[in-house]
Amino acid sequence: MKIELISPAVEENAPVPNLALLILAALTPPDAAISFTDDLLTPIDLGKGLKEVDLVGITVLTKTALRAYRIADAYRKRGIPVVLGGIHPTALPEEAKAHADAVVIGEAEEIWPSLIEDVRAGGLQPFYQQKDFTDCSKIPRPRREILPKRGYFPLDVVQVSRGCPYRCEFCSVKKFFGDTYRLRPISDVVEEIKTLPHRLIMFNDDNIIGNPSYSGELLKAITPLRKKWIGQASLHGLRDVKNVELLSRSGCMGLLIGFESLSKSNLIQSKKYQNDPAEYRQILDALHRFGIAVWGSFIFGFDEDDSATLEETVNFAIQTKIFSVVFALLTPYPETAFYQRIKNEGRLVQDEWWLLDRPEDSAPHYLPKKMSGEELRAGWKKAWREFYSPSSILKRFQWNYPSTLFNRLVYFPFQLMQRRFARKKIIEGRRRYRGRSF
Repeated sequence: MKIELISPAVEENAPVPNLALLILAALTPPDAAISFTDDLLTPIDLGKGLKEVDLVGITVLTKTALRAYRIADAYRKRGIPVVLGGIHPTALPEEAKAHADAVVIGEAEEIWPSLIEDVRAGGLQPFYQQKDFTDCSKIPRPRREILPKRGYFPLDVVQVSRGCPYRCEFCSVKKFFGDTYRLRPISDVVEEIKTLPHRLIMFNDDNIIGNPSYSGELLKAITPLRKKWIGQASLHGLRDVKNVELLSRSGCMGLLIGFESLSKSNLIQSKKYQNDPAEYRQILDALHRFGIAVWGSFIFGFDEDDSATLEETVNFAIQTKIFSVVFALLTPYPETAFYQRIKNEGRLVQDEWWLLDRPEDSAPHYLPKKMSGEELRAGWKKAWREFYSPSSILKRFQWNYPSTLFNRLVYFPFQLMQRRFARKKIIEGRRRYRGRSF
């Protein structure tokens, strides 16, 4: 039996391995041959580039849904069964089923082997959903050997937890992982890291310090391994400078942090209670002192946002010398609390935006309260332009912290790369798909 696993692409994807598919490969019976295609690295030709296999499994995010559906439809036209899974099919299983022979709802560890047997027996079911959430102690080690040898960032991806202890209105994590926050045994994590070839690790958890007692023990356990790592963390766990010091000692080089807004009212309405704008500067200063670069995330389009608050956010990000920032437009992801709220309020102007060829052209897909959609888009583009301007890049360089070796080595090349991305994708709206058959 031959199984093809596919990670569909959108242009803004980063060249980082998809851990979910590697875990599925580890759960696949040993007598089945596994092949893997990352559509970002090797764009799939929907006419002549399809493989002759017995089953295709595709993981789907909302932003990759259209591309995933087109790949799935092409394989099904050849009579090859397709299974779709991931966050988007979990939110909209009936929509996904129109493009698949089977849909996996939620996690797949406990049902994937039986799904394979159903394929072999010719009895594939339309929907699969395991009864309980996966016990993280039973997650197998990913089969990284199926990955392409070239094309990815030189790092290894590791997962230590699933879920997030918070319930932000705009986030889709809860729909997939439920009201749960589960942790892998620290000994399993350490043993896995010991086998990894790269010195740099990316923890792909939604919140690497979501459980303070666990994260404290984990960071102490990985410190002797002398690895460098990056990850995502909430502000709540960074309030204590002792935690920041522990992060630094364990090898942390950078953190993605969701600041989201400088407005406490916006944060309360979106249920991101763990953030307090009054603490932002103090936390950023502590991270910088310990040589930890910060990738900040800010969202534009909350109900209290106007042109002035957008400008204030950009000025704050420059003044506090944040290494890199993503300015995102607030997006109504399907089945999130935010999606349901604006739909009930009659403010959703573009449902099923994920099925558009160029959804970014019609964003924000809903009616903001204190500005028009056009004003919001204009302010969003201006933010990218200002933050990655030459003057901003120079202002944000950490001259005062000589210990930030990572910052000094990659700062300017990274800033120029982000500047090019912002100009082409955000400001000018140009798109390059390297000949992909969309």
